[in-house]
Amino acid sequence: MRTITVVTTAGRPDDASLKLAQKVCDELGLPFEPRKKRSVAKISELLNANVIVAGKNRFEYYTKGSTTPFFFHPNSASFRLKRVAKGEDDPFLIACQLHKGDSFLDCTLGLGSDAMLAAFVVGHDGKVVGLEENSNVAFIVSTGMKEYDTTEVPLTTCMRNIKVIQTEAIDYLCNQKDCSFDVVYMDPMFNEIIEESNNFEPLREAGSHITLTKEWVQEALRVAKKRVVLKAHYKSTYFEEFGFKREIRLTSKFHYGVIEKNDCFK
Repeated sequence: MRTITVVTTAGRPDDASLKLAQKVCDELGLPFEPRKKRSVAKISELLNANVIVAGKNRFEYYTKGSTTPFFFHPNSASFRLKRVAKGEDDPFLIACQLHKGDSFLDCTLGLGSDAMLAAFVVGHDGKVVGLEENSNVAFIVSTGMKEYDTTEVPLTTCMRNIKVIQTEAIDYLCNQKDCSFDVVYMDPMFNEIIEESNNFEPLREAGSHITLTKEWVQEALRVAKKRVVLKAHYKSTYFEEFGFKREIRLTSKFHYGVIEKNDCFK
């Protein structure tokens, strides 16, 4: 039996949450399931379904069998942006070498923490596009970036300047012109679980687990004007397999790898 996705409300729905639920149904073409005082787990079990809950303050996405919801939040972007604004280095930005006015393509957006830093650096004259394959995740992240309530001005501005597109990365890349983004970035879901990053577990359950392929890297190189950047677990074989120059980080469990576009034509 195929797993579907349904939309419901919080336990005690009001007019506002009903309207939010209808918004999800309309945008994603999903059926509405009245809550009827049932738990999310019960609805999921009865209907063999993933469940999106339209609450008063946010949307939550429960994959079938999950007890922990995926929802949008800035995650690490908030404190990372504060550090960068003070002039401190960030390993992601060192790897990407972005400048004001650059264009940046994040092939694996997730919660968008890296894309927010990219948006901060490239500024209003730059462009940041984030791709998310899972339509439910894409909706929650896109909506969150538009509506998340924060008084942190740089963070809010960065979220609002990211364009979220629901699509497979390779499909999107194949439809782009040569050298159409300065930097193309990819951060496939790690197979290894990092204990210190257990706040990513809801995304691990909800998001798409995509294997990096030769076609993906080749298309990324075609679309990139300056460089392609990969983030992966330090045990990953992707760096050597696809020709990324790994930047070793002895105190971190993930590394960045870079392929300079100029290096491809030497």
